[in-house]
Amino acid sequence: MTREEAKERIEKLKEIINKARYYYHVLNQDLYPPEVLDSLKRELFELEQKFPEFITPDSPTQRIGGEPLKEFLKVRHKVPMLSFNDAFSLEDLKNWEERNLKLLPPNVKLEYFAELKIDGLAIKLVYKNGILALGATRGDGYLGEDVTQNIKTIEAIPLSLLPPSEIIENLKKEGLEKVIKYFENGYPEEIEIRGEVFMHKKDFEDLNKEREKLGEPLFANPRNAAAGSLRQLDPKITAKRKLDSFAYDLVTDLGQRTHEEEHKILKCLGLKTNPNTKLCKSLNEVLEFRNYWEKNRDKLTFEIDGIVVQINENKIFQELGVVGKAPRGAIAFKFSPKEGTTIIEDVIFQVGRTGIITPVAILKPIEIGGVTVSRASLHNEDEIKRLGVKIGDTVVVVRAGDVIPQVDRVITELRTGKEKEIVFPENCPRCKTKLIKEGAYYKCPNKNCFATQKERIIHFVSKPAFDILGLGEKIVEKLLDVGLISDPADLFTLKVGDLRKLPGFDVLSEKNLLKSIESRKKITLNRLIYSLSIPHIGEENAKLLSEFFKKRKIIKTPADLIEITQNLKAVNYGIIPGFGEKIVREVDNWFKDENNKKLLKKLTEVGIEIVEEEEKRRPQPLKKEVFVFTGELERWSREEAKRIVENLGAQTVDSISSRVTYLVVGKNPGSKLEKAKKYPNIKIINEEEFLKMIEPYLEKK
Repeated sequence: MTREEAKERIEKLKEIINKARYYYHVLNQDLYPPEVLDSLKRELFELEQKFPEFITPDSPTQRIGGEPLKEFLKVRHKVPMLSFNDAFSLEDLKNWEERNLKLLPPNVKLEYFAELKIDGLAIKLVYKNGILALGATRGDGYLGEDVTQNIKTIEAIPLSLLPPSEIIENLKKEGLEKVIKYFENGYPEEIEIRGEVFMHKKDFEDLNKEREKLGEPLFANPRNAAAGSLRQLDPKITAKRKLDSFAYDLVTDLGQRTHEEEHKILKCLGLKTNPNTKLCKSLNEVLEFRNYWEKNRDKLTFEIDGIVVQINENKIFQELGVVGKAPRGAIAFKFSPKEGTTIIEDVIFQVGRTGIITPVAILKPIEIGGVTVSRASLHNEDEIKRLGVKIGDTVVVVRAGDVIPQVDRVITELRTGKEKEIVFPENCPRCKTKLIKEGAYYKCPNKNCFATQKERIIHFVSKPAFDILGLGEKIVEKLLDVGLISDPADLFTLKVGDLRKLPGFDVLSEKNLLKSIESRKKITLNRLIYSLSIPHIGEENAKLLSEFFKKRKIIKTPADLIEITQNLKAVNYGIIPGFGEKIVREVDNWFKDENNKKLLKKLTEVGIEIVEEEEKRRPQPLKKEVFVFTGELERWSREEAKRIVENLGAQTVDSISSRVTYLVVGKNPGSKLEKAKKYPNIKIINEEEFLKMIEPYLEKK
């Protein structure tokens, strides 16, 4: 990226982030989900680090929040209420630590205090002579809003601190005798505390149900609901909203040395604090704390979006000072986002097993949901038109759970004018046959198209179908290339000596794969039907179609389906629940096709038998192992290798942590290899060693 391109991108990012932040902080509305805004801010921060000459005082990276609402009295914070920079990985965390260590004397050992990052609204509380005198919002970090009357309606926030004598007793129990002197003659004149106001998930749901009944607009999330409730001009409305609060920071000097002590003192004073905290001796312990809560966040009654990590020693924290909008000594370690922003660098067109052409966006790699995403489906031409997406666009990519990444929307404000239209090809990308249009889809009509055949065979051997372990995309492609197979049935005709013609196969590996293929000749009818790549017949429809056929005849071989279907008409399939006109037509056409009849006969000839019960579950010899794969494997794709070990009981993850037991390294490995070397418990093996590990289990039926 040139300086001029960087400058243009930075200005556009600043404009859109400032607008979103104004809506979020001042108007209490979300223009974009928090994860999308985080992604844009992260890109801006990284660009400014590369081109620091373009950092300006009005950049979103240099400020905290928006202007306070005019309806409330303004409160100037004596000590700014700062925000935090974000980290999303252990690498980000290590970079943060390294930056801090460079500013500190040699041999300084850091320990960290980790606590949950509540998704609520930051507040400050001022107690004068033990009585709550002021409650204020953060505002822009320097000037906030006086919401004292509303704060007083929150039962979790005490109107007065505990009596001095009780505080002293609490301090003794905590071993904080050094703090006692501040309370021996009563309360200190003023104590300032920071905390968070939030709404529990159940109360949020109840509030939205009530608003729906009244015809009022619904709140988007508990954070917005809490912020909107605290900013009500009528405290009676706030009181009905059931807000809660945790205190997490003690601004006034009461002799505390560490942030951990601050939490203890706050509790001694009678403030409600979050019990889910941890003193961490290393960043690995911080990572474990964060990963635990990412997995268990749903067990909490309130929303969190990560953890806050702070250098525990207050003296060091203060020495490090502030950079831009954030203290150097603390950082927000966010959970893996389910969506983020990136740029479409190109679009390619893939041929599926039914011949349908799918446009796939090639993305600038981005981590979403703990996985690096570099591709996302654009589905079809209609979807491209609906999104209005172009090559070069900045887009929001969504990945929820195990769903394939999708382009959700385009951020048109970031366009430069250099974006290119996405144009569908006229001919099949693989066999060059002229494409035909069927509804919203372009399709290759050539039933012998290499790409279509490859996808059909990969589908045929997949886990919900024949589940042939060890037979992945790369091997299927090689078998087709050398002419050893032309359709799925040919897999069962492979014999000793055939596979040794392929790179990477020796006597033992050939023997294992042939045994794996031979072991799958018995299959249930629903799995067989699923394996046939009938359009619109997924796992559930395959079960329904299977029951439909079994009511007409006892089915022992694939060829029996020919006899059943030759006397059926399209209308007969219409009695199957959920089978509409389109599915009925596709099923009827598939079984009338002479090529498909030949396939069913051929499957029978090679010995495929239909059985009623599923085969006995495979052994789980790798049940206690956790695998990560990096680099390019010769025999399998990473997804195929994952499926192999998962079938043998192992877990697979995409990032290195202390729970990983094996890292399998292929050609051109990424940064995971260097990260894994720092964990003595992780066994690092190459593809050959991996093959030797799983070979004994591939022999077993």
